[in-house]
Amino acid sequence: MTTKKTLILPIAALVAILGFLTIAPPIFAASSEEVLYSFGKGGTNPYASLIFDGSGNLYGTTWGGGGGTCSFGGCGTVFELIPKAGGGWKEKVLHRFDNNHKDGFYPSASLIFDASGNLYGTTYQGGAYRFGTVFELTPKANGDWTEKILHSFYRYGKNGVYGKDGASPYASLILDAAGNLYGTTTAGGANLCQRDGCGTVFELTSKKGGGWTEKILHSFDNNGTDGYYPYGGLVFDASGNLYGTTTVGEGGGAAFELTPNTGGIWTEKILSDIEPGSTGNLIFDAGGNLYGTSTGGGADGLVFELTPNGDGTWALNVLHTFLMNGTDGIHPYGGVIFDATGNLYGTTLGGGAHSLGTVFELTPAGGGNWTETILHSFINNESDGFSPYAGLIFDAAGKNLYGTTNLGGSNSDSRGWGTVFEITP
Repeated sequence: MTTKKTLILPIAALVAILGFLTIAPPIFAASSEEVLYSFGKGGTNPYASLIFDGSGNLYGTTWGGGGGTCSFGGCGTVFELIPKAGGGWKEKVLHRFDNNHKDGFYPSASLIFDASGNLYGTTYQGGAYRFGTVFELTPKANGDWTEKILHSFYRYGKNGVYGKDGASPYASLILDAAGNLYGTTTAGGANLCQRDGCGTVFELTSKKGGGWTEKILHSFDNNGTDGYYPYGGLVFDASGNLYGTTTVGEGGGAAFELTPNTGGIWTEKILSDIEPGSTGNLIFDAGGNLYGTSTGGGADGLVFELTPNGDGTWALNVLHTFLMNGTDGIHPYGGVIFDATGNLYGTTLGGGAHSLGTVFELTPAGGGNWTETILHSFINNESDGFSPYAGLIFDAAGKNLYGTTNLGGSNSDSRGWGTVFEITP
């Protein structure tokens, strides 16, 4: 099984590739943070971001807790947070995963809704063949939810035969207009990287009469040109092409495009080498440019933009380089999101005033420059959370930011079991 690693590239190498960068100290804004929920034994240590439903309830996953025969106090959960009329939020556990050779466990990805209100997600381990699952949760009239395993990844196990399936999905799924699911696996596939394979892009298509059919769209390769080990998810463009990143590749990591062709074949194209550790999902702006983060590029991470040149190539622009300087964050795992005016927001796992992570904003300043503002520095004070792996979301008004921290909060020991927080810029 692959493990997540923070990969560091000396800043001198980045300067040699991208040219001289002027790094301004971050600005601090008068923003307020509120911890909405501190996780306990019902679910612990979320790695994933959140989603809202139409009623303003929040949904997410926790890596551990919830019971079951796993480490970390359990096998993980799917949870809902419901705002209470008098203030505060109430947690409801929708599903407790189990290490029972059928269910998946250790979910690290955020969830998605379909048009009917069903939830879809992935687990990093478990399932019939022990290499993770894709699952669906369907709401029942009495408020309970029913889980169905749509696919168990079988890198080494299906019918005892070595396979070419993916293994260990870490990222969230996306849906196309026809209801097909797409995602990535960090390992597995047709090509070997060490013993676990280099990772895949897969599609799940629902069959008439029930069940789902999996198709591997691309198996990554350690061949000197392709990237491998994708920990981030995918995004569609308007033409139906898929885009994502890998954490490792010839130049450290890579951004890729997959284009559908006749006969169901997809063609991969590497858009750019990216410094090691690209883990968050890519996003598009209105002009067709892509934005993302790298945890190990530059000194302690990057926010980057990929701009199409018009001739099929893409230009890599670094918008911000994170530095361990006592104020700035370091290692942005969760990617970035836009607000309505074109500012970018994200989290860093570490750094900040207390070395425990930050929430940051990047504002375009003209001339291709961006100004960073630190909205919050997390602190281990038995109330605040810290170490946010996941990215952020906005509420329906596009005003307040919501996210999770992997550690901290008011429950358990000094390290805590993580939180859900709200930031009002």
